Amino acid sequence: MTEAQIKIKRTESILQELIPQALAHMNDKRLHNLNILEVKCARGKSDAKVYIDPAQYSDQEKRDYLKLLRKARPIVETHCLKDQGWYRCPKFTFEFDEHLKQAQNIDDLFKKIAKDKEED
Repeated sequence: MTEAQIKIKRTESILQELIPQALAHMNDKRLHNLNILEVKCARGKSDAKVYIDPAQYSDQEKRDYLKLLRKARPIVETHCLKDQGWYRCPKFTFEFDEHLKQAQNIDDLFKKIAKDKEED
């Protein structure tokens, strides 16, 4: 791992701690319980994708949360800037992480294939 990759990983780790703190300080109680799964920074740390756990939310709730998070983005970025004393903060893009559901579907397919082979 190169030094640049280490810096990006360190930034991602810091942001993964700071974003829930910033959301916990919001007036809207709905944002307090969001579970941040992962933060992925772009190469130059100018952008960062924030992945949220979609476990118990319907499609309408997901849209509502994304709308709230888009409005709260500048406040979260300001919190990160002030807490770390950074000159610039990555621009956040919030998304619900659907990879977990896709991985589970793939695992289910593999189990089904294994079961079918056992029956043959």
